[in-house]
Amino acid sequence: MPKRVDFADGLHSGVCEVSKVLVQNVWLIWFLLAVCLGVIGYAGYKLCYYGDVIAQISGLSRTWVGLVLLATVTSLPELVSGLSAVTVAQVPDIAVGSVMGSCVFNLLLIVVLDLLYRKESIFTRARLGNVVSAGYSIALIGFVGFNLLFYRDAGVPALGHVGWYTPLLVLLYALALRSLYRYELQQVPDAAPDDSPELASLTLGAVMGRYLVAASAVVLTSLLLPFVAEALAKAMQWQQSFVGTLFVAAITSAPEVAVTLAALRMGSVDMAIGNLFGSNLFNMVILAVDDLAYLPGPLFSDVSIAHAVSAFSAMMMSGVAVVGLILRPVSKAFRTVSWISLLLFAIYILNTLFMYLHDH
Repeated sequence: MPKRVDFADGLHSGVCEVSKVLVQNVWLIWFLLAVCLGVIGYAGYKLCYYGDVIAQISGLSRTWVGLVLLATVTSLPELVSGLSAVTVAQVPDIAVGSVMGSCVFNLLLIVVLDLLYRKESIFTRARLGNVVSAGYSIALIGFVGFNLLFYRDAGVPALGHVGWYTPLLVLLYALALRSLYRYELQQVPDAAPDDSPELASLTLGAVMGRYLVAASAVVLTSLLLPFVAEALAKAMQWQQSFVGTLFVAAITSAPEVAVTLAALRMGSVDMAIGNLFGSNLFNMVILAVDDLAYLPGPLFSDVSIAHAVSAFSAMMMSGVAVVGLILRPVSKAFRTVSWISLLLFAIYILNTLFMYLHDH
């Protein structure tokens, strides 16, 4: 056990030395962020392409592929960066801020979809079944927001170094997936199988191999994010909660951006929206994993209470999206986006402004 502690301390000391070097060169930090963005974005595009091929070969619904397969892998940056943030880098605010900020950023991408889809409002093209996944994401994000406030009291009981919310988050996520899977089985497949010669020459095993290569690129690149973000916070004299919520969340959401835009180009609106809501669901499990890896105590007791604002912003944005999916507004305000998207954008701006002002 002592050797393991000595190794961890040595690794953390080495990381601190590298961080000091980075702080002295702000342009190098921004360059590293750009590299991470490029690699993750390109790998995310490949994930979307191979995910669509997997759906075609296996006969799975594109909505289900977006909700589970794509959403899980595109959320790997948050998982990997969160684990390294709470262990080696020892910056829990970066971990929680990245996850909660990613949830808000993912919902902002619906506005981007609505803007790029020039024919009509994007909400008129999405299946009503997306309301189910949106509803589950509201429930899980609300549960996290409640516990972010609840664990500010040091007297709250815990399961060792883990908060009692962690096993419940995993259970709720599993129940949500089971319910969504059973719901999708009752739906008509959203696309007929593609009989093109190119697709016929591919096997499921070969496509899965390429899919895993793209996923590995996302994971390896994500290992750098918490350290670069910590150096950026020190160099720019910003608080970690703001950096985690805005910058790290935006970069770790690069796969969602690439997958969403690629799905839109392929004409699969449901895969795009399913990926966004599915990512928000999986993000809640990431917080449970981070809590298990954070040894000093329950994760939520050592982070800024400002993250609860991001949780409630994500809930409001999800609720507005549900209204759009049900009402299906046809017209666009100023020929750009629907009024639903304007509300989503307004909540995102208010959340970002609050996070910035709270840390200054």
